[in-house]
Amino acid sequence: MYVGTLSFDLLLGDVRSLKEKRSVVRPIVAELQRKYAVSAAEVDHLDLHRRAGIGLAVVSADVGHLTDVLDHCERLVAGRPEVELLSVRRRFHGEDDD
Repeated sequence: MYVGTLSFDLLLGDVRSLKEKRSVVRPIVAELQRKYAVSAAEVDHLDLHRRAGIGLAVVSADVGHLTDVLDHCERLVAGRPEVELLSVRRRFHGEDDD
């Protein structure tokens, strides 16, 4: 079994409130969940209206499939015009990890 995670640090565009932030972040999280069957949530910068942290996790028996899913998720977020992708952190956890 392999687990892969991505952590996105995002700068949001013309957002002036936490309510507007939710209207940008929620559709991204929902699309990731719907298209790629990942667990995803807003996980950082919860009190800032122009920054967002989104985290996601995927479990797979095959590391190749895991890499493909993470690549697709990263491209989806990077391609969203309403956000600027500041950084992405990718981690893999395998059966050999202690």
